[in-house]
Amino acid sequence: MSALPDAAPVLEVRGLRKSYRRGDEVVHALQGVELQVAAGELVVLLGRSGSGKTTLLSCILGWEDPDSGEVEVTAPGAATAWERTAVVPQQTGLLEELTLLENVALPARLAGVPAPRTAALHALEELQIAGEADRRPDAVSLGQAQRAALARALVVRPALLLADEPTSRLDEDLTRVVLAELRRRCHADGLAVLLASHDALATAYADRVVRLAEGRLAAG
Repeated sequence: MSALPDAAPVLEVRGLRKSYRRGDEVVHALQGVELQVAAGELVVLLGRSGSGKTTLLSCILGWEDPDSGEVEVTAPGAATAWERTAVVPQQTGLLEELTLLENVALPARLAGVPAPRTAALHALEELQIAGEADRRPDAVSLGQAQRAALARALVVRPALLLADEPTSRLDEDLTRVVLAELRRRCHADGLAVLLASHDALATAYADRVVRLAEGRLAAG
C-alpha cells in the first residue's frame, strides 16, 4: 500500500533552486528540484552526506531562503499550512531540563491532544523508549534521544512529517522499529512523510524512493 487512493499532495516543491559560495566556488546545492508527497505516503530521500538533503528540508521549512521556486503545504483542518507539520532535525532539540516524557508531552498539551501525558507515554512505547521516560536527554544515549525526538513529532498526529536522518544513531534492529512505525502511521493515519537518509535500509520501508545528487532529484 502506498499513498491513499486519490490522495492530494500534502507537500509540493516546484522548481527549487539554492546556491551558495564556498570560498571562490559557487555550489549549486539544489537545481530545479520538483517533488510531491501525498497523504499516506512514505517518501525516502536518499543521498550521500553533503548531497543537499538537509538544504532541501531547510528550504521546504523556510529555515533557508531558496534562490527561486515554490513550496506548498496543504493540511486540511489546519488554521495555517504549517500547523500540522512536524519536524525531526538532525540535532534533536530536546529540552535538557525536561525528562523525555515531559519533552514529548509538552507539544501534545500545546496542540490540545487529549490526555497529553498518556499520549506521550504511548508514543514513547511505540518506539521502545518508554523505559527511559523519566530520564533527561543528557542521561540517555544519542539513539534514545533520537527516538524521543521522533515520538515528540508523532504525538501531535501531524499531516506532514519531515525527518532528517532520524535513524542515524540507531542499530539495524532499532532502525527497523522506527521505520516500521513510520510506515504504519502513514498507512493507518494518512501521514505524509519525507525522510532524508543515507541508509539504504530505509528504502525497504518506503512507498517511493528519490535520490538527490549534485542538486538534482531522480527516481530511486
